[in-house]
Amino acid sequence: MNRVSVDTAGRPPSVDALARELSLRHSLPHALLVDFARRAIANSTTNKKSSAAELADQLAIEFSQSLLRDVINATGVLLHTNLGRAPMAMQTSNRASNLELNMSTGERGSRQSTVGKLLALLCGAESAIVVNNNAAAVLLVVAALANSRDVAVSRGESVEIGGNFRIPEVTEQSGARLVDVGTTNRTRLRDYKKAIDKRGNDIALVLKVHPSNYRVSGFVEETPVRELATLPVPVAVDIGSGLIDNTCPWLESRAPSWLSNEPAARQSINDGAALVMFSGDKLFGGPQCGVIVGRADLIEACAQHPLARALRPGSTTMLAMQSLAMSYLGRTATKEIAFWKMATIATADLQSRAEQIIATAKVGEVCALDSIPGAGSAPGATIDSFGVVIEGDHLTNLRMNETPIIARVKDNKTFLDLRTVQPDDDEIVIRALQRLAK
Repeated sequence: MNRVSVDTAGRPPSVDALARELSLRHSLPHALLVDFARRAIANSTTNKKSSAAELADQLAIEFSQSLLRDVINATGVLLHTNLGRAPMAMQTSNRASNLELNMSTGERGSRQSTVGKLLALLCGAESAIVVNNNAAAVLLVVAALANSRDVAVSRGESVEIGGNFRIPEVTEQSGARLVDVGTTNRTRLRDYKKAIDKRGNDIALVLKVHPSNYRVSGFVEETPVRELATLPVPVAVDIGSGLIDNTCPWLESRAPSWLSNEPAARQSINDGAALVMFSGDKLFGGPQCGVIVGRADLIEACAQHPLARALRPGSTTMLAMQSLAMSYLGRTATKEIAFWKMATIATADLQSRAEQIIATAKVGEVCALDSIPGAGSAPGATIDSFGVVIEGDHLTNLRMNETPIIARVKDNKTFLDLRTVQPDDDEIVIRALQRLAK
């Protein structure tokens, strides 16, 4: 295909001509193509190695690659933060929803009421609300219950999680004052009592934080929720990962061993936590959001705080959380929630799929792998899996597939873990592997 270039007088191509030429290869809005053309023409005067047409084409390719789209997660990380954590289908129509309409009275209602009741029932709590994410949940709880007062946090739990989410800074932003309790590796009940009784302290809340993506081992001790619940102030527990119940009653078999050390909402409430906060897009298997469950009076204080409006989620999130809660209550999670489908696939099925992929693609070998929950959930835990291994580093080629495939490399070998690949996508994987073999 001929590309536009400088004219015979040495002048650069017109912006319009270059944008029209780009439209033959890129299905992007005209306004974007014009922007790429302008930038390319401006840069081509200083870039002697590439023409304006080549620079514009590269800009269009880079932008297209940056657009949000479906990818196939073959990393073996079930909750991959870079890939959106819990995968889920978005099932909405073009119709409006009764987000804040009371269908019985026809008057304005609350977006939190129905979903809150479902989540409270799931967790064995009195009430619940949903906010934008778990960081927002912690911020709202501390702001609503301890503004201008003190919050007691174990030094071993004054952590940084994920993208600069630091407990000391969240406490500061909420208007509360952080009181460090105990030591990094050992914090006992008497340490909390000492902080509460210390002259000058005004402890309004004890905040217990699951360390999530790191683990301290050896000479360590922490105070369990059931002991903290004996203190004269409310205990708010950030369990992070969103495990609803550590008995996993929605599974046909008993709870998997890799969840054995993961804190759960129902058990934390049963042990006396006044409030529990967790993410919706981790082990819960839903959209990005944060959930606060617990005592009705404290939930109401959070709901009435001015921050609650700024942190509230929209209808898409609330509809998704309603659907997920109904799946848990109906014991259909392993059929309807993508995360639990992935987590409970039998290794024999994964091995069989790997063998079929290799037999059809004529490339690679079957290999046993260790999947991980991911996103700070069950740190250190692994889940037996199977997949395909290919000699060489093929990450870039797989990522450039029409439906990008995200794999991992170790020792110059490319691994595709099938636990995180939907069975319906096996054919896409086969075609991608066949192209690699050519």
